[in-house]
Amino acid sequence: MMMDKNCVIKTEHLQKEYKLGVIGTGTLRNDVQSWIARKRGKEDPNRRIGSKEYEKGDYFLAVDDINLEIFRGERVGIIGANGAGKSTLLKLLSRITSPTDGSIAYRGRIASMLEVGTGFHPELTGRENVYLNGAILGMTRAEVDKKIDKIIEFSECEKFIDTPVKRYSSGMFVKLAFAVASHLDAEIMIMDEVLAVGDMKFQKKCISKMRELAVDENRTVLYVSHNMGTIQDLCNRCIVLDHGKKVYDGDVDEAIKLYMGGDNDEFFAYEYVDDRYKNPVKRHDLNLKSVKYIGRTTNMFYDKEPLQFELSWENLEDIPSLSLRIEVQDARRIPITSYIIEDFYSGKKGETHTEQFTLDISKITTGRYITRYVFFNRRNENVAFDDIEDSAGLAFRRKYSETNKRSWNRLWGSIRLGDAGLIRGDR
Repeated sequence: MMMDKNCVIKTEHLQKEYKLGVIGTGTLRNDVQSWIARKRGKEDPNRRIGSKEYEKGDYFLAVDDINLEIFRGERVGIIGANGAGKSTLLKLLSRITSPTDGSIAYRGRIASMLEVGTGFHPELTGRENVYLNGAILGMTRAEVDKKIDKIIEFSECEKFIDTPVKRYSSGMFVKLAFAVASHLDAEIMIMDEVLAVGDMKFQKKCISKMRELAVDENRTVLYVSHNMGTIQDLCNRCIVLDHGKKVYDGDVDEAIKLYMGGDNDEFFAYEYVDDRYKNPVKRHDLNLKSVKYIGRTTNMFYDKEPLQFELSWENLEDIPSLSLRIEVQDARRIPITSYIIEDFYSGKKGETHTEQFTLDISKITTGRYITRYVFFNRRNENVAFDDIEDSAGLAFRRKYSETNKRSWNRLWGSIRLGDAGLIRGDR
């Protein structure tokens, strides 16, 4: 298999097939009982209650014809629903299991964390397991000696490093396992969802370390997670799997949008003919009928272009004083800012109304965003405001055309304020 000089992992038509159902019961006696029952056309006495019976020859493709090229220094996220084939793919790439068909080529040593405690011997101490993992990677004892102090410090397990790891909590397992994987000499790091077991502080520490290894030491990271925040923070490339197939490989924001079902992304106008993009609220005093951009053929906004759009609705009740909150969320559905306009409309039951709005989005950084429209009012001065309609809306993209300034890093935030000023007194 031909590989680019910067390619570290390459797969061609990779497949992994599993036979469905339980294969064997664990004892010869029970296997014979089950065989006799099937021959007589009776129910298997050893089958678990409620478990599904599969026809003979039923198979399942956990990984289905995947072609990949992973390059040196890339930070690749792999996302998808449960059962999409993410963990199976990592097991194939880590050589824990063999493919049914296809081929895999490597360039470099691999350190993997696919389950809590992977590669650890439970009877050995934490220190002994560090040396064991180093030996598995082909390192000498002297090479591990040079790194073990940093490994122990990073793991935050100094007090327990000489305790058998079978007595470790799952969090301690992860801390030591990640410390080992990140400090020993492996060109490729493969990480499954295991970091979710650790505390939030340690997760951030791990993400920072993986980014540092990829950027400063040109190592390659493959990372599976259901946490879109960590995927966006760490990765510069993302692969989406669905039922064993690769359905997307490219930009991280695009991958997250596909995974999270952001199918209203390209709409320039939308009619709410059903409640697909609406949330239930306490009161429904109006019904939002449509939303559309004003005079746009693209949802990409550059530099200081304002976002202008039009909303149309029908009054279901008399509305004495209507207010609107326009929320802006990022690709992870996390709110980043809101715009509020109060007491801008009054109307009678049965009336329809169309209103146009303009938003200054010049301080929102490059990326993809989603809008939401929350109408609210209050019945009288003595009660709190109530939401009366809540609808997801159009998506938009931001981009800056200037090339003479340093590009904004998404890790710094989604709102780009002005430059900081200096306060200088007499010197």
